[in-house]
Amino acid sequence: MTGKARTLVILTPGFPANEADTTCVPARAILVKTLKKNNPSLNIIVIAFQYPFFSGNYSYYGAGVISLNGRNRGKFYRLLVWWKAWSSLLKIKKENEVIGILSFWLSECALIAGYFSRLYHIKQFTWLLGQDAKKGNIYYKLTKPHASTLIALSDFIADQFFNNYSVRPAHVVPVGIDTSMFDFVEKERDIDVMGAGSLIPLKRYHLFIEIIKEIKPSLPDIRCVICGKGPEKERLLRLIEKAGLQNNISLRDEVPHREVLQLMQQSKIFLHTSEYEGYGTVLSEALYAGAQVVSFCKPMKETFEHEYLVSSKEKAVCKLMDILNDKNREHRRVLAYSINDVAEKILQLFHEQAEA
Repeated sequence: MTGKARTLVILTPGFPANEADTTCVPARAILVKTLKKNNPSLNIIVIAFQYPFFSGNYSYYGAGVISLNGRNRGKFYRLLVWWKAWSSLLKIKKENEVIGILSFWLSECALIAGYFSRLYHIKQFTWLLGQDAKKGNIYYKLTKPHASTLIALSDFIADQFFNNYSVRPAHVVPVGIDTSMFDFVEKERDIDVMGAGSLIPLKRYHLFIEIIKEIKPSLPDIRCVICGKGPEKERLLRLIEKAGLQNNISLRDEVPHREVLQLMQQSKIFLHTSEYEGYGTVLSEALYAGAQVVSFCKPMKETFEHEYLVSSKEKAVCKLMDILNDKNREHRRVLAYSINDVAEKILQLFHEQAEA
């Protein structure tokens, strides 16, 4: 017995600046919170490479966070961040019994974690969380990860990574939701269609607008909300105005996580128009909020009640019309994956490898 604290280290590009910051990687933040809550004797230390935009250490629901303040700057600054991360890992290893390192995304975090874990024989996993499974990820060549060290966020991501790199991640762990964050008081579903996510081309919110434009002649008072911020905002506002949907679609910008969940509980349909999706937390959240989920992507092979896959704008219009015209449509909660189960699976991976 060394007397040192058993410690799990998590490397991530960004992390909430404090407990009130609910818009930065909420799914990953909730995982850290749950890991600590369910395992109070386990020391958890998060190293955040780029965000928050300050340097220093702080506590997040009992987990320690080291902010390196990279600010997404390149060249010398990025190398400096890598040196700070390596130095932080050395200090953590010296002072603690490190049971493993978990990296979010196959990125610079996985690069540092991979070399450090190999040098010091520490268990390490990289969680593939979305676009890092696409072709052209330079960190694949730099890290050459073994399948046994890779966790895919979904079946879709596992397939994408295999197709692009001929390596199939050995583990699939989807995103989980914290059911305690939902208001269990039934709300009036006065929002017909809702969307949420970054306003970037990948999410295809122009398609959301086109679908609502097709529906409006039949349902002139259709009410829709999109939550999110991003570079596409001004373009989307112009498209809304051009389509004459100013009174039908509201852009809410980025709102606190709990408010997003409340809006989901007021929505009849959650429309997800993204053309590529690792496994958006919003899909599971919308299902648990009682909304009918219509999506252009199917991240998991498993199908859940109230989840509908469409392959075209025309099919999306038909499915939305079918749901909105059904006055007896159920809005029962559907739990896809619990954050408690996800946290347990992640820890079990480290325990299994330790026993192998």
